[in-house]
Amino acid sequence: MTVDPGAPTRHPVAWREPEFFDEKALDAELRRVFDICHGCRRCFSLCDSFPRLFDLVDESETFEIDGVASADFESIANACTLCDMCFMTMCPYTPPHEWNIDFPHLMLRYRAKQHQSGRAPTSASPRLAETDKNGRLARTIAPLMNWGAKVDNRLTRPLMEKLAGIHRAARLPQYRNPTLVRRARKNTPQVNSTAPAAGRKVAIYATCFANYNSPAIGEAARAVLAHNGVESEVVYPRCCGMPQLEQGDIARVVENAQQTAADLAGWIDKDYDIVALVPSCALMLKLEWPLLAPGDAAIERLAAHSFDITEYIVAIAREEGLADGLKALPGGVTLHMACHARAQNIGHKAAQMLKLVPDTDVNVIERCSGHGGSIGVTRDFHETALKVGKPVARRALEAGSRFVASECPLAASHIVAGMEQLAAAPGKDGAENELGKNLPEAGRTYHPIELFAMAYGLGLTA
Repeated sequence: MTVDPGAPTRHPVAWREPEFFDEKALDAELRRVFDICHGCRRCFSLCDSFPRLFDLVDESETFEIDGVASADFESIANACTLCDMCFMTMCPYTPPHEWNIDFPHLMLRYRAKQHQSGRAPTSASPRLAETDKNGRLARTIAPLMNWGAKVDNRLTRPLMEKLAGIHRAARLPQYRNPTLVRRARKNTPQVNSTAPAAGRKVAIYATCFANYNSPAIGEAARAVLAHNGVESEVVYPRCCGMPQLEQGDIARVVENAQQTAADLAGWIDKDYDIVALVPSCALMLKLEWPLLAPGDAAIERLAAHSFDITEYIVAIAREEGLADGLKALPGGVTLHMACHARAQNIGHKAAQMLKLVPDTDVNVIERCSGHGGSIGVTRDFHETALKVGKPVARRALEAGSRFVASECPLAASHIVAGMEQLAAAPGKDGAENELGKNLPEAGRTYHPIELFAMAYGLGLTA
């Protein structure tokens, strides 16, 4: 009889302990983990961190980790996007295994040491991670900012590459004015009091992306919730801190988490559930914050009351039942399962939600897009990000669905960029590439909740 060793679990990040930043202790742990990874190599296809590690070992004099210089470890850590997929889907040695491997959090530890030492994982300007500051400024001059961000702008994009470290070919999100928060104050959808889920109340955590870049995601979520009897308010105290986590600034992330948990406590007191619109932000609220600040009662309470938007809609469908009115989405949907949605360990909630739409083909892709938050737009990693995401782009192109969607809006845009790159390549014998006919119109991508609103006929049209 096989004994189940228990589900993978994560330990709190001991960033307050002196040993966490000790160079010798860190190097010893890197060598211990890298030696195990080198002997296993199951993760070679996940991201660029592992090929870099294995190449360093294979090119060393000893063909072992002891032949690799510690200074070369930086290239491995810099390529990690903190997607968590090695921990969630591949590694056989995660806790409670005695080897206790948590590769992403080890890379976070390395990033924290980099941050302490004044080094950055990429050459991109630290300003890139200041999403709230950028959003507040950019929304006031949105047309100018959006013009400057266009990939075909030969005046501004080379300058951005040189001065800000943003690759000139990387797609950048557009800014919108007014923000989601301001739109929500002016427009409150009428709640369907006859819906099975009537009586639920939600505080929608807008997230920096939906607030400044894509208010349509939040508006679609509010429309779907209202149609299903759920009262909603839009709240946005501040960014979840994922961009700072990528930079290794753990202290700032924790300070941010504590302030946000205090701000959102009042909504929980009034029996509101907290629903995040982007999976990276939901992951922070539900899982990362409690690991960075273990024992903080407010953060743990917030985590227990937080949900991803697709998770919440599926819960309504399961517990009370959805309101009537869903109609087919002709042409089908290719849905990319975002890494940070999968890392929440809640199942394929976006896929489950879209499969509730009648007579609609949903083609699900479970593989990293390669974008990895802000890393995918940087001069250092954009081309690598496209390489990592190439299998996803190829599958999406071959599927030929009318709609391309991902819970991560940055991943969706990155996938379409990869699709366009593949479609532009010559076909067999130099003939026109027939797959070019499968590109989404105008490169348009969707968040799954936007498609769900469309299926309900709630304002959005194809």
